[in-house]
Amino acid sequence: MTKETKRFTLTRRALGAIAAVSLMLPFAGSAYAQSTMKLASATINDVQHEWQKEFQKEVGARVGDALNVELYPASQLGAIPRMAEGVLLGTIEAFTTPTSFVTNVDPRFQAFDVPGLFVDANEVGAVIHDEDFRDYLETLFLDKGVRIIGAIFNSPTQILTREPVTTLEGFKGLKVRTFASPLQMEPMAALGVNPTPLALSEVTPQLQAGGIDGMLAGIPILSAFKFYDTAKHVTNIDMTQLVSVTLVNEAWFQSQPEEVRTAIIEAGRAAEKTVFPWGVENVERAEKAWLDNGGEVHTLTEDQKNELHATFAKVAEEVIADQPEVVEVKERIAAKLKEVRSK
Repeated sequence: MTKETKRFTLTRRALGAIAAVSLMLPFAGSAYAQSTMKLASATINDVQHEWQKEFQKEVGARVGDALNVELYPASQLGAIPRMAEGVLLGTIEAFTTPTSFVTNVDPRFQAFDVPGLFVDANEVGAVIHDEDFRDYLETLFLDKGVRIIGAIFNSPTQILTREPVTTLEGFKGLKVRTFASPLQMEPMAALGVNPTPLALSEVTPQLQAGGIDGMLAGIPILSAFKFYDTAKHVTNIDMTQLVSVTLVNEAWFQSQPEEVRTAIIEAGRAAEKTVFPWGVENVERAEKAWLDNGGEVHTLTEDQKNELHATFAKVAEEVIADQPEVVEVKERIAAKLKEVRSK
């Protein structure tokens, strides 16, 4: 065998060995690869974002770099419908949102939107942090391919308008952005409002152009996104206490090692309890920021508030009357509230 032949044979063997190792690397690496969890939301600098940051820290404390939690607030991964679709398909591992935005994923999410169900933040906390209820909530939507790993008090629902509204008559004819939930749309329609579901990113341009007259939201969102530069008036209607949840794609969740799955569940529950007082205080901070920046807050008379809430309650009962699965969840919440209120 000539020197050239030997050199060619050695080179070919070397290249073959490199190719074999290269083919093996993806398989060898996959056993040790760091898993990534993309965690999305439409908002920023609010209680949802705060929960995500706490969750990220809690996961790191439990499993180190075995799970890399990446945060994508402020609709970086798309509008709300796209993020909801992403977590169902598994292109986004997790998504934090008010329950009202995922009623199209499962109508049972409507149960949290029933007007007047929760009187205040403390009642929300007492229910969503109850261990039995959290166990129930975590697996309630597994048949849709998602698991609840975070339940968060968000804020009371108020209404933002370009012009001041201080009477029930003032709501008539207004075109108001709502969540897509029937339990937001139908009560508004009963007041003479034209409910208009829109992505959060579309609200400011529509307000500026006069395409809509206002929006339903919690005041932390209104202040965080500086809506006082576009519309200065908020009317306290105390429609609902918004609850946010973090959904994780169940197939992705089950693909993780047991240690990581346990860390995700524990971190989610620890984070939601940590941020609860932060969220309550944030409502107060947000209202102060609203007023400090020239915004105004209006209230209805006691008689009109009572009329408003009676209308909301009647409409809500009609909306879910033929949806036993929604009623079942609502009754589960109501039973826990009865227990809480009796103490």
